[in-house]
Amino acid sequence: MEEQSGSPGANTDNSSQRNGEEKSRRSSWTKGRRRKKPLKDSNAPKAPLTGYVRFMNEHREQLRAERPDMPFPEITRMLGNEWSKLPPEEKQRYLDEADKDKERYMRELEQYQKTEAYKHFSRKVQEKQKGKRHRGDAGRQVPGESLHEKDLEIKDRSVFDIPIFTEEFLNHSKAREAELRQLRKTNMEYEERNAALQKHVESMRSAVERMEGDVQQEGTRNSLLQQHLDTLRSALTHSFSAVPLPGSGETPTLDSIDSYMKKLHGIILSNPQEHQHLLSTVRDVVNRLDR
Repeated sequence: MEEQSGSPGANTDNSSQRNGEEKSRRSSWTKGRRRKKPLKDSNAPKAPLTGYVRFMNEHREQLRAERPDMPFPEITRMLGNEWSKLPPEEKQRYLDEADKDKERYMRELEQYQKTEAYKHFSRKVQEKQKGKRHRGDAGRQVPGESLHEKDLEIKDRSVFDIPIFTEEFLNHSKAREAELRQLRKTNMEYEERNAALQKHVESMRSAVERMEGDVQQEGTRNSLLQQHLDTLRSALTHSFSAVPLPGSGETPTLDSIDSYMKKLHGIILSNPQEHQHLLSTVRDVVNRLDR
């Protein structure tokens, strides 16, 4: 009976000890930290929108109206694909508008930085940063703070406070990567076309060289023919120098041998029976030339 009455007490002590250990372990666990939003200046000029964001804003509502049951991430994905496939001339319109908006923002920001509202906001930001540093120093003096909790706090500040890690930026980055892939593909196609055109140019150069050789040969042949023609004209002039044309009495010279032969041919053909003697003389001269 004594053993039975002592056993519940021992169990109770063991349970209390286990509960105390669990509480001590739970107290050492770090709770999830909520990311603190940076201060927002409501008086600052409106930030510029990129060309991609302008395209998304212009087509998002239309796509929602056409497909109201589609979730937001799917809409963003589809619009990102459309942006990557958008023709360069249409995409340039959004990029030009983004450049104009950026110039507007820089002008307004430069003017705003000269105002008292901006100076007041800057002082508020500096005071908040000083408060953070002060709380950090005080926290380091607390002996019970765990190193794991400090590491999580540093991680929160170094990662989640960076504004570029947003869905909008990630979609924008994906669109840019798609554009780069398309540009690489286009560049490869242009390189292949350039190689084909280079081969065509080389073949054209070879054809030009062949044609230049043919032209040179034809020039040599024409020179030989011209020499033969000059020799023939000289022989005809010498042979027909004693054969005057009927009616005019014209005799040939080196300059007039072509017209002389044309007139002589016309006279003979016009009335061969009347000029039998002239025809016989021409035959004798031609026979002598053939020898």
